[in-house]
Amino acid sequence: MQKNDEFIIDIIDVTSDGSGIGKQDGMAVFVPLTAVGDRVKVKALKVKKTYAYGKLIEILNPSGDRIENDCPVFNKCGGCAYRHISYSAESKLKENKVYEAIKRIGGIDLKPQKILTGGSYLYRNKAQYPINCEGKAGFYAFHSHRIIPCKKCLLQPEIFEKILIAVEEFVREYNISIYNESVHKGLLRHIYLRIAEATQEIMVTLVINGSNLPYDEALIQRLKAVCGENLKSVQLNINRKDTNVILGDICKVIYGNPYITDILCGIKVRLSPLSFYQVNRQMAEKLYQKAAEYAKPDNKEVLDLYCGAGTIGLSMAKKAKSVIGVEIISEAIEDANYNSKNNNIHNAEFICADAACAADMLAKRNINPEVVIVDPPRKGCTQELIKIITDEFKPLRVVYVSCDPATLARDIKQFTQCGYSLQEYTPADLFPRTTHVETVALLIKK
Repeated sequence: MQKNDEFIIDIIDVTSDGSGIGKQDGMAVFVPLTAVGDRVKVKALKVKKTYAYGKLIEILNPSGDRIENDCPVFNKCGGCAYRHISYSAESKLKENKVYEAIKRIGGIDLKPQKILTGGSYLYRNKAQYPINCEGKAGFYAFHSHRIIPCKKCLLQPEIFEKILIAVEEFVREYNISIYNESVHKGLLRHIYLRIAEATQEIMVTLVINGSNLPYDEALIQRLKAVCGENLKSVQLNINRKDTNVILGDICKVIYGNPYITDILCGIKVRLSPLSFYQVNRQMAEKLYQKAAEYAKPDNKEVLDLYCGAGTIGLSMAKKAKSVIGVEIISEAIEDANYNSKNNNIHNAEFICADAACAADMLAKRNINPEVVIVDPPRKGCTQELIKIITDEFKPLRVVYVSCDPATLARDIKQFTQCGYSLQEYTPADLFPRTTHVETVALLIKK
């Protein structure tokens, strides 16, 4: 096979980023925008020793999973991967993705429980939009910092589009300069929106390369006209660093409150711009309910590591004997303490520290939780933390909430080597139409 060769292949599998996989001359060929069951004509774009990347030329025989794409920027903005296949096919792919990781990396051949699905397709309660040089908001192209203009995203609530239009008009009318990352000049970097689904409270944050926004009162009036009484917070996030990180450390309120309030699993949750919060509230409730089912927290001591704003632990606190949450981000701990007090929960304690350090400290305090919950970032748990959990705490149950099947499987393997067995696990689709999938797993002490 050589570059620019054209050939016909059958798509037999899908990669983790949503590209179809076929075989030609004994080589795997990765082709975006294809589906399992497709027979397609492909052009080779890049050829390596054992694999190649191809471009879809023609669909000769479509898969039964195919549907009509409904988004004009699909495969341009770098967001969705599965708008060309049915949701049932997408769900099966995600279920199988988790199963294959557990089997291949974790070394455990255990089928998952049925994937948790449901809720609205307009599920995202948070969105971060970069701005191009013409003052138009959009999203980055796949593996790129090229901005694809897009105000009407089919994953976002409709109000976000109206807010973007208002901000774009303000930027043009008052000639607000746009940040250029190549020369590190210009003011406006990102538009960052949050909505609390249960209360409909809205927060608008402009990320700026400066300390003030000219004519900010004019912007506030435009936003009030669009959002009405639901507009509860307008803020500036100060980010002067030459970095790809979107948010800076300092937020400045220019209208309303420094936070909005949502309700998750019956718990009132305070959200500031820097707060971590699941972007799909309806599915997060299902995920946390499954975590509680696995934890069986009734009258037990529960340790919640990587607790964020405390949502998982607090959702179990009324049944548990006590809850201790650990999180390294100080703003999240402030939110967790506030959420605990605001919900009249008196048996929860929150500690700002690295998970492994805090676990070691709690072990020295002779804290012996019967249930440990871990909800780590994509990189998973450290070996040090797993050893502390299994050797020092020795809980009866470990509930692992994961956003990456590969690191989940790797960590499950280490837990099994330390005396725990994987009892059950359930994928949860918190990110429909994208490649991402969450999983909650139950590990039992042997």
